[in-house]
Amino acid sequence: MIHSVKIWVETLIWGDMLQKYGLPGRIIAGVLRNAYAVLRDIVSGQLTLRAMSLVYTTLLSVVPLIAFSFSVLKGLGVHKELEEKLYTILEPLGDKGVEITDQVMHIVHNVNGSVLGGIGLSFFIFTAISMVQKIEGAFNYVWYVTKPRSFAKRFTEYMLVLLIGPLAIAIALGAIASVGNESIVIWLSQNSIFGPIFSATSQLTPYLLITGVFAFLYWYMPNTKVTLRAALVGGLAGGVMWATLGMIFATFIANSARTQAIYASFAIAITTLFWLYLNWLILLVGSQIAFYFQNPAYLRIGRREPRLSNAMRERVALNIMFLVGREFRNPVLGVDLRSLSRSLHIPSITLAPISAGLVANGLMTTNEKEELLPAREMSRITLSDILAVVRRDGETGSHRDPRWNSPIEVLGNSLDQAVTTVLAEQTLADLLDKADD
Repeated sequence: MIHSVKIWVETLIWGDMLQKYGLPGRIIAGVLRNAYAVLRDIVSGQLTLRAMSLVYTTLLSVVPLIAFSFSVLKGLGVHKELEEKLYTILEPLGDKGVEITDQVMHIVHNVNGSVLGGIGLSFFIFTAISMVQKIEGAFNYVWYVTKPRSFAKRFTEYMLVLLIGPLAIAIALGAIASVGNESIVIWLSQNSIFGPIFSATSQLTPYLLITGVFAFLYWYMPNTKVTLRAALVGGLAGGVMWATLGMIFATFIANSARTQAIYASFAIAITTLFWLYLNWLILLVGSQIAFYFQNPAYLRIGRREPRLSNAMRERVALNIMFLVGREFRNPVLGVDLRSLSRSLHIPSITLAPISAGLVANGLMTTNEKEELLPAREMSRITLSDILAVVRRDGETGSHRDPRWNSPIEVLGNSLDQAVTTVLAEQTLADLLDKADD
């Protein structure tokens, strides 16, 4: 019976049963497919594991992050506006949220570069950057990115986020405040008709800011190209979930007298950790929704890596080197894993091991922009060298030197000889010359 129900649910979600009802049916089918995919990913445990890891990192870096941001904003005299908004983050915790925020802000205000000294200040900067690095790692996992940013690029972009991020939020808050002081806005807010609308809009402002922050993180943090539309969809979904969960959690805290009695002074720590965990999980779920919106082909297969046959892997290796060599001869935009994935219509997570093998065998290399280049003169890169990367290299363990039966040994040598005969010492340069003819 359970198996029959499972088949019926999968047929309903992935079949064309709902498509027959026009646009409403397609919308419902899309919602069900995304919900199914996200729940499957949560149940697999990787998203929850990474959310818990981010909670641990948050405990270490929350004070350095806020202190770093306030040191930037204090010079502009706008840190007070940001400080007021920090209280809304733990607002669902009620009075305890205000108490925790007060304690954090007290520590932040006591942070002094001269008191910390060189080692302490370096630790603060390190923990702040490690927080951003953890977020990038989680987003890269969601977006099937196997290679993070280079160290130089990572340090530059992380510092840019830490410096510009707080300033952008302060400017947005200042713009909202200045608009609210305009006479026309004041008149409309006091009007009996438009007043309730403006009141509701002002209540939504924190959630709109959260949605904007989520969308920016989804667009900027993964080491891959994320479309603005996908980032906005993920940001909107994450913002709605965050607002909904905030209301539910606030209700739970208001009626948790029994929890307070059981855990006593530990209750505030436990509820805070749980709230941080749910926030990080929502952030990752929103990123997963943005990924599926941009890559709907993954909705059904999830994180199951597409497997290539040996023949396909050989063609992929040759095609990678061909595209890299062609770009090297006639530079246009550069070649990296993302552009190869778009060109070959193969996910980058599938191309990464083959590309890494070509690099490890000295056929390709990367520059500071993470672009792929031939590692040596293309007239010295034979096609047999390229095929050897996927045909013979890569074995591990005791099966590297197997004992074949004599007929199989003879047949295998004949096949290898046939491949060598077909290639006839052709090089990558020869292949590119033929393409140009």
